[in-house]
Amino acid sequence: MTSDLLAPLDLVFWHIESDRHPMHLGALGVFAAHSPTAGAHAADLLAARAAAVPGLRMRIRDVWRPLALPPVLPPAFGGATREPDPAFDPLDHVRLHAPADDFHAAAGRLMQRPLDRRRPPWEAHVLPGADGMSFAVLFKFHHALADGLRALTLAAAVLDPMDLPAARPRPAEPPRALLPDVRRLPGLMREAVSGAGRALDISASVVRSTLRARPCPALASPPSGTRRTAGTVIDLDDVHRIRKSAGGTVNDVLIAVVAGALRRWLDERGDGSDGVAPRALIPVSRRRPRTAQPQGNRLSGYLTELPVGEPDPLARLSAVRTAMDRNKDAGPSRGAGAVALLADHVPALGHRLGGPLVGQAARLWFDILVTSVPLPSLGLKLGGHPLTAVFPFAPLAPGQSLAVAVSTYRGQVHYGLVADAAAVPDLGRLTRALSQEVETLLTACEAGPRRSTGTARSHTGTGLEEGPGAP
Repeated sequence: MTSDLLAPLDLVFWHIESDRHPMHLGALGVFAAHSPTAGAHAADLLAARAAAVPGLRMRIRDVWRPLALPPVLPPAFGGATREPDPAFDPLDHVRLHAPADDFHAAAGRLMQRPLDRRRPPWEAHVLPGADGMSFAVLFKFHHALADGLRALTLAAAVLDPMDLPAARPRPAEPPRALLPDVRRLPGLMREAVSGAGRALDISASVVRSTLRARPCPALASPPSGTRRTAGTVIDLDDVHRIRKSAGGTVNDVLIAVVAGALRRWLDERGDGSDGVAPRALIPVSRRRPRTAQPQGNRLSGYLTELPVGEPDPLARLSAVRTAMDRNKDAGPSRGAGAVALLADHVPALGHRLGGPLVGQAARLWFDILVTSVPLPSLGLKLGGHPLTAVFPFAPLAPGQSLAVAVSTYRGQVHYGLVADAAAVPDLGRLTRALSQEVETLLTACEAGPRRSTGTARSHTGTGLEEGPGAP
């Protein structure tokens, strides 16, 4: 294994992290078990398999100038490399905990702890169930190490082997010369001009969206450094029934469910939802599934207002559909949601020096993150124990109190919520509101009675006790 420079967006995630705002992704997988020792066996398996996964051996090390380059100020000045850790020990990363009654309560405490930046930035926490009939694994990957698809690949490498399609080979890249080929200069100039134009367009869109912003106090908070997690499971068939009746895509319905749940939550806690339209950042992966691609984040995004203030559930869905269609027509390389692409236009030293400022500016740019994490349709197992539920967790931006992630797995939709535990003591109420909003949309679509096998289960946990106003 050789070292490679972090891509610009990876540097952003590496440098905006602070003790109160760790920048790791998470996923809480719940497995069915048949004995109280299943969790301990799973921890042993994870440690043994992690030792054989090259990507899990990679640490991130700050550098000032690669030795292979001449002593001038290169683009990598002030950057970082991803390189093998010569002292890698999987037992530093895989941890077996005491039996837990509430997996989400444990996950909330663990999600608030930053990863050790001196080691490969990932962890796997095994949580045996107190009933002996289940166990959970909380995976944590630093966003500089992996985006959602890359994290999925790394996690799958330590689960039981699956028969997956082979990755399509990526065409070999020619070695990079210190000076560009003069025959490519016209094309490089055109690319530079086009890139600069996109950057100006994105920057102007960000400024316009910031000027139009109306703050949503419930979604903003001073950082407490604490975390609370929760999750709910809904039936994918119900989502399809809504989609077929009202139109749009599955993703449109899932975003509209978030908007409706926020409305119900704000009204129930007494904040009121009239006129509220928080700006949601919806990341868009530029990485193609099942294709071998370089490591590093390849993300853009859409910025859209959630129609929380709209009282009609079908009108909310229609508004989401219209906004998302408009975003798709413009493409993921334009508009305020594509601000991640600006990272390519900033030198490495700029990310190092400006990272904290970029993090603080996130609350001016968007109010809530709503992201989708893909999962394979095949059943996943660990030590022969089937995965029954998986709740994805996204990192919180500084000054924000809530992030929502969604995964679809084996006919069910899993919403994973991460909140600042001090700012959102009633996360369980919001979690239940997601399930209630699906019911509301089904009723509005006149979809008929719920199937008796339909599911809508909520799970909530925190690093703190439930506070005032909690259900």
